[in-house]
Amino acid sequence: MLLTAIRGLIAHALPIFVAQLASIGMMVVDTAVLGHVSPLDLAAVAIGGGIHIAVVFALAGVMQAVGPVVAQLHGARRDGEVSEVLQQGFWLALLLALPGMAFLLHPGAVLGLSGMDEIVEAKVRAYLGLLAWGLPASLCYRTFYAFCNALGKPRVLMGVGLAALALHAVLAWGLALAGWFGEPLGVAGCAWSNVIIAWLACFAAAAYLGLGPLGRRYRPFAAWRGPRWRHWRELLRLGVPMGVSNFIEITSFTLIPLFIAGLGATVVAGHRIVANLSALVYMLPLALAIATMAAVGQAIGGRDWKWVRVNVRAGLLLAALLSTLAGLALWLAAAPIVAAYTDDPAVRLVALGLVIYIAVYQFFDAAQTIAGHVLRACRVTFLPMLVQLLCFWGVGLLGGAWLCFGWSLGVAGFWLAAVLGLLLAAALLLPLMGRALRALESAS
Repeated sequence: MLLTAIRGLIAHALPIFVAQLASIGMMVVDTAVLGHVSPLDLAAVAIGGGIHIAVVFALAGVMQAVGPVVAQLHGARRDGEVSEVLQQGFWLALLLALPGMAFLLHPGAVLGLSGMDEIVEAKVRAYLGLLAWGLPASLCYRTFYAFCNALGKPRVLMGVGLAALALHAVLAWGLALAGWFGEPLGVAGCAWSNVIIAWLACFAAAAYLGLGPLGRRYRPFAAWRGPRWRHWRELLRLGVPMGVSNFIEITSFTLIPLFIAGLGATVVAGHRIVANLSALVYMLPLALAIATMAAVGQAIGGRDWKWVRVNVRAGLLLAALLSTLAGLALWLAAAPIVAAYTDDPAVRLVALGLVIYIAVYQFFDAAQTIAGHVLRACRVTFLPMLVQLLCFWGVGLLGGAWLCFGWSLGVAGFWLAAVLGLLLAAALLLPLMGRALRALESAS
């Protein structure tokens, strides 16, 4: 039975993994292209990209609540209620986009925390101001993303992701570096490409829902309903802690450039490269966690507790093993990988000094990621949020700042603190996951 669960998770997780890699590949393209423009542009995308991703992940985290709700409805054979949940998710996505856009258009409150160079700050403001116009499309697509994953239908996400990555690679190079419309636009060119891709992906999702197999089965655009507070209340109850958790986790890495901006563009750029690599490796346990959440959510809906336990074991085993191997491979191949990002020897030196931390924390990161997503499948989201607040901000950011500046470890202090924070998160979330599963089984 365990082997059956492992095969099922791999079949579900592989398209998710490719889709997630394609999504992260968009940032990799930005970093690689701008690494050949100037250290100032690379520093700008490190800071601006971190802020943008934090906003998107926080708001998209709320929309991820569509996933466990749809998975449990599907597992309980209540498919007639699925389309309304999706419709309400789209309404909520559009509403949440408004404050997100306002923040990206006026980021002064955050940028004022850093003593960055004036030229870099101007580039960051221009970058974020353009990305704001792609936010509604991004959130609607993320709602569609959660819907497909909950039903175990991720292949369309893989197709859209790969097409988006290929088009972005061409557009970003042409706009930022080659100067298709006169002078090369640098970081602004990458922003324009991201906005165009966001809207194209959103339109592709709408076309699939209207014409594809899921659309024919669930008819999400038929009998369209306006906003319904009853559905919003459930989505917000689950989704707000999920969004905050996403925000905490992502900002524990993406806000580091704001703390270290005073150390110079070279250090920020080196950190950006390693943060990209870390995000790439993280896509493996994240894909397995999303697949595990869907399988566990459907099994909970069907009250199949034996299958719940088997899928949890399979998810933990796969994620821990594969993530550890991926981290080791990255460490062994660090030099040529970093060289592909930048021609600057000083930036390379900074990046190579940080790669070891990624390899060290893979096991703990995989365990806490699976545990957190299983808790989401159980519709337990508030306590995991508190755990991540303690581990990622308390230990990771504050502890990292203390090690960086108090102990003079430089940017490496933040990465050492990240290792300790992930270890603590795994130690706290795994027992919490066990208690939540036992409580649900006892109550059924």
